[in-house]
Amino acid sequence: MGSGAEATRGGWSRRRFVGALAGTAAVVIVPAPAAPKAPKTPDAAEPTEPRAAAPHPRASARPAGPRPLYLGTYTSVEGGGAGIGLATYDPATGRVTGTGTLTGVADPSYLAVHPDRRTLYAVDERVDGRVTAVRLTDRRILGARSTGGAGPCHLSVHPTGRWLLSANYTSGSVAVHPIDTSGALGERTDLVTHSSPPPGPGQQGPHAHQFITSPDGGHVLAVDLGTDTVYTYRLDTTKGTLTEVARAHTRPGAGPRHLTFHPGGRYAYLANEVDNTVAVCAYDPASGRLTIGAPQPTGTGQGTNYPAQFLVTADGGYAFLANRGHNSLTRYAVEAGGSRLRLLDTVPVAGDFPRQIAFSPDGRLLFAANQRSGTVSVFHVNAANGELRLAGEPFASPVAVCALPL
Repeated sequence: MGSGAEATRGGWSRRRFVGALAGTAAVVIVPAPAAPKAPKTPDAAEPTEPRAAAPHPRASARPAGPRPLYLGTYTSVEGGGAGIGLATYDPATGRVTGTGTLTGVADPSYLAVHPDRRTLYAVDERVDGRVTAVRLTDRRILGARSTGGAGPCHLSVHPTGRWLLSANYTSGSVAVHPIDTSGALGERTDLVTHSSPPPGPGQQGPHAHQFITSPDGGHVLAVDLGTDTVYTYRLDTTKGTLTEVARAHTRPGAGPRHLTFHPGGRYAYLANEVDNTVAVCAYDPASGRLTIGAPQPTGTGQGTNYPAQFLVTADGGYAFLANRGHNSLTRYAVEAGGSRLRLLDTVPVAGDFPRQIAFSPDGRLLFAANQRSGTVSVFHVNAANGELRLAGEPFASPVAVCALPL
C-alpha cells in the first residue's frame, strides 16, 4: 500500500508494483523455502506500570495446536512471492512454519477472510484490478472479479458476509461485490470514484487506501490518501449500492491511510501516512459522521517515517501503530473511553518497513509484515500493560506485505 511519499524511497512505489495482466487461475501448492535467521533485535522497551486488567475478551478462545497463517506479497517484482503464502503458527509460542504457496493469484497484496472463516479474499493489485475468492477447505480458487479500477490495495468483508468492499488506490475508487452462499463473488454492484475535493499537496489524484464497515454496521467508510478525506457511505444491503452521507477532511497534506475503530464504536484512530501523524476521531453512528481531531505525534522523532496501520486491543485499553522508516511499533494507552491516546513508547519491529499488522484471533499475538526485509515478526501481547515481547526470530517470507492469522 504505497503513496507518492513512498515513491522516493528506493523505488518502492505502488506504480512499480502495478503490472500487466493477471496470471492463470490454476492452483499449485509450492513447498515453502527454509527461513534464514534474521538479526537479533532488542525486545520491547521497559514495561509501563501494569493496570488492573480483566481477562482478555478472547483469551478463553485460544486454540490448541497450529493455526493457519496466510501471507500477502507482490508477484510482479524482483524477489517477490509466487502467490499467497501458506503457513501455520503456534498460538502459544508464536513460532511460524511455512507450508507452501497458493499460486494463481497475481499480486495478492492484501487479504481478508469471510466471517464464517470458509473463504479467503485477495486483491490483485494490478492495472486491471481484481479481487479473488479462495475456498479454504481445499484452497480452490472460486474465481476473480474486476474492481473497475486500478491498483486495488485493500478489501474487507461486510459483517453480514454478503458484500466485499475494495479500495482502488491508483484510480481513487471504491467497489462493492456480492458474495454468494458458496463464498464466490458476483459481478460488481457499485463503483464510486472520489472526484472531489481536489487532490492534496503533492498528490496527482485521489488514492483510496481503505474501505471498511463501522462497528455498528450502519455505514461503510473509505479513507482516501490523495484527497485527504474520509468518505462515509450508506450501503444498501439488498442492492449493494453506495450513497454518500458525510465527508471528514484532514489537514492538507496529511495523507490519511488507515482508520481503526475503538471497540466502543464511538471513536476511531487515523494513521496519516504523508505527514507522519495520527489523529483521534469521534464517530456518530446515527449519521455516520466522522470528526477528525488534532494531529498527534507517532513518537518516531524527526526522521522519515510513514505510519501504516493501527490496531486496538479487544478490551480497548491499548493501541499499536506500525511505522515504516522508523521500523517500530508505537504503543499508546487508550484513555477516557477511547477519546484519548497517550503515547507510551516505540518498540523495534525486528524488520524493515512494517507494512501491515494483525492480531491473532485470541489477541495474544501481534504479527507484523515487513515489506523490505521480507519477514514477518511475531510479538506476544501483554494484556495487562500492552507490553510487546518478540517471539523469536522473524519468519522469512518474500516481500511480506500482509499477514493474516486465523
